[in-house]
Amino acid sequence: MTEKTEIAALSSDATEVRRQKLAILREQIGDVYPAHFHRTMTNAELAEKYVGLEPEVETSDIVTVAGRVFSSRNSGMFMDIHDASGKIQIFSHKDMTPEAARALLPMIDIGDIIGVTGVVRRTKRGELTINAREITMLTKSLLPMPEKYHGLADIELRYRKRHLDILSNEESKLRFRQRSKIVSGIRRFMENDGFMEVETPMLHSVYGGATAEPFKTHHNTLKLDMYLRIAPELFLKRTLVSGLTDKVFEINRNFRNEGVSTRHNPEFTMMECYWAYADYEDIMDLVERMFSELAMTIHGSTEFAFGDKQMSFKGPFKRVPMPDAVKEVTGIDFLAMKTDEEARAAAKAAGFEVEKDATWGECLAHIFEEKVEATLIQPSHVTHFPKDISPFAKEVPGEPRLVERFETYCNAWELGNAFSELNDPEEQRKRMVEQLEQAHARGETAKQLDEEFLDAIDQGMPPAGGLGIGVDRLIMLLTNAPSIRDIILFPARRSKAD
Repeated sequence: MTEKTEIAALSSDATEVRRQKLAILREQIGDVYPAHFHRTMTNAELAEKYVGLEPEVETSDIVTVAGRVFSSRNSGMFMDIHDASGKIQIFSHKDMTPEAARALLPMIDIGDIIGVTGVVRRTKRGELTINAREITMLTKSLLPMPEKYHGLADIELRYRKRHLDILSNEESKLRFRQRSKIVSGIRRFMENDGFMEVETPMLHSVYGGATAEPFKTHHNTLKLDMYLRIAPELFLKRTLVSGLTDKVFEINRNFRNEGVSTRHNPEFTMMECYWAYADYEDIMDLVERMFSELAMTIHGSTEFAFGDKQMSFKGPFKRVPMPDAVKEVTGIDFLAMKTDEEARAAAKAAGFEVEKDATWGECLAHIFEEKVEATLIQPSHVTHFPKDISPFAKEVPGEPRLVERFETYCNAWELGNAFSELNDPEEQRKRMVEQLEQAHARGETAKQLDEEFLDAIDQGMPPAGGLGIGVDRLIMLLTNAPSIRDIILFPARRSKAD
């Protein structure tokens, strides 16, 4: 019997018993789900306030707490209740707990939420405890909690019933608290660095800013097909044109109708920014400073463990041009080649399969992905990408086949992508038209030219460095999570029928 089947069977029996108790409680006390209950402090505040209280000392202080019952011993005489901040022990005894409160104890199950008013003391064993004087039923839980010591072992059940995962797994609870710290840490870092946060549309009538399959929807009133955002790039650049700010960023949700894996989810979080009068080297420095600060926030150090590896977010990171990285690993010197034919022949001679019309840059990028990415364990900036695959970046002076672009890798994952942004309006239009023609050749007939963006670029965009950071993958690294679904509260998943 699988864990899911066992839980379903147990839940059915337990739920019936709990419903019977609920019916009795409704008769005895009336409202089992009251609208109001005011506690005087959280469990963590209580622990902090009485940290110096000696064993076997009882105070005269009366407090009111609330939380979910996680354990019950001696027919409810001892209970542990947890709120979001921690736990506190509740002690109910005839010597100090009125009969009306003690009468509730047989009706209380693991998972119920109760409020308790009582006197603070520390037991002989050093356990901070409240001697209950009043007990209030706040929520009767109709479903049993996961087994105390093992939590949810079934990984798919953990993703589908995330509330149970967090209730029963401290590791999951910690990860999502760390996620919140990381996202707020990114925002704080960017603001402290002088960037202004803006919000751009999630519904686009023309999708762009990245190459990806969009999710499509329809606006009834406007009678207009629209697309969920695949990237905020084109709107953020228009903000830069406006002169509203020289440093703009957005922490955004993007949607791409593509595969699901341990590193991909159809909706995901990015931080994208544009910095006027800066270039890709300035952005490299920014990434290193940000990653270092985030590691310090979570781990108190720039060094931390990920699986069996020890990572270091201490800058400066390794910086290596893509042609040099490929040459170092494979011995193939792409810079010595003059034509696409030479590149294809060299790739095939080395055992790589490339398209019959693959360009010099596409061959270089393919071999990099196949052979080099897996070697990039410590944080590294791979620079000087082929122009063939980077249509919106400025050329490297003296080498028109390469552009001022870098991607940041760690644990063989791409974490960030940055350019010295193209701002020549004529060249921008030319490259976007070429990209559109390629998309149409692939059958992407819905893709259109974003004339509103091109009109803005015609107005004049300052030279700028641009950056996109994959926030979810960064969080995976910083929280030692093997799958992206471990750090997304409610990840995409198949329906129950599947």
